[in-house]
Amino acid sequence: MAAPVDDMFSSCVDSVKAAAAVEVRFIDSMKGKGLFAKRSFKKGDSIFLERPLIAAQFLWNSLYKYKACDFCLRALETAEDNARRLSGVPGLRLPHPELCRVRPELHQACPQCQVMYCSSECRQAAADQYHGVLCLGPSRDDPDHPINKLADAWRSVHFPPETCSIMLMARMVSVVKQAKDGARWQTLFSHFCSRAANEEDEIVHKLLGEKFRGQLAVLQSLFKAALYDESLSRWFVPDGFRSLFALVGTNGQGIGTSSLSQWVHACDALQLPVQQREQLDSFIDQLYKDIEKETGDFLNCEGSGLFLLQSSCNHSCIPNAEASFPDNNFLLQLGAVRDISAGEEICISYLDCCQRDRSRHSRHKILRENYLFVCSCPKCATEMDEPDVTSDEEEEEEGEAEGETEGDEMEDEMTDV
Repeated sequence: MAAPVDDMFSSCVDSVKAAAAVEVRFIDSMKGKGLFAKRSFKKGDSIFLERPLIAAQFLWNSLYKYKACDFCLRALETAEDNARRLSGVPGLRLPHPELCRVRPELHQACPQCQVMYCSSECRQAAADQYHGVLCLGPSRDDPDHPINKLADAWRSVHFPPETCSIMLMARMVSVVKQAKDGARWQTLFSHFCSRAANEEDEIVHKLLGEKFRGQLAVLQSLFKAALYDESLSRWFVPDGFRSLFALVGTNGQGIGTSSLSQWVHACDALQLPVQQREQLDSFIDQLYKDIEKETGDFLNCEGSGLFLLQSSCNHSCIPNAEASFPDNNFLLQLGAVRDISAGEEICISYLDCCQRDRSRHSRHKILRENYLFVCSCPKCATEMDEPDVTSDEEEEEEGEAEGETEGDEMEDEMTDV
């Protein structure tokens, strides 16, 4: 049975195209719902486009001067400025600067707190949806402001790479508080799974275990001090806060935007004489080498969003679809990575490419700790006879053989596996 489409949901997805292409069905009590194709798709086809209900940039990402629109997460730096910062070369000049799509002349700031947006439309949308509650005004740099204290506490317990954000939870509260009909927003948020544990398989979300109980108590207290609302009182008590935390942790879809990446793709599409093509490719190759040396893997403006339709996709270690962000903002495109037949379940991978290459046991460890299930996809089924050793354990064994013992004294923190 297909899930009903809410009016607010329709504003996030092209509901006419989505209704013709996919449907949400209940599978069973273990897997819950899933997304299924109503027609066939060829490899490379766009299955649907979707805007998130809410999105937020990661706090560490913002602190390290990755400039993104506070509403849609579009990268705000020009490709050239982005390349200069990432490479550490302040005088760097990019060829073909006209290919950069960033338009600084359209950027606008909140007149009260100076938070930046890529356009007047995004500034107004943020003001209408959540920013009235979260605007700090002249207190933006005040460390004692309750919202700043909450953000600082989050950064102190969750170092990069971030996998979710306390600010996504803050925006959930804010949109309900600002909305004329907050109950409708609460109904929409209720569509997301918010289990903190899988009792049947005795799995607890890795960020909600005993070793983080003290940190969660601090975050809950600060969250309540900054945002409490009587109509949402259940979100501010310990169990409700844990459920909210589990919701953004298990449903938040990572969003990455980059003006430099957009420029590179535009360069790739240029029709150039052979010598000019070789020179441009050589320039780009060297640029990425310089960036890797200076910045490492942290190239994008990064954040997380809650997408109603995309969140219905179950995981497979050999997915038939994947999410991308072709407009360099929070607009998600779900695309087919292989042919999909009508009636087939549409699955994405909750693991990144490197994680998918790990052993079955290692993949299961990540999925249990972060998403509370044991994967039974075809790839996992064919690898059932593999030894139960995770990739991390293999690395630790190698390290011990070399006499390495670092890390035993490090304080536990809410970092990704």
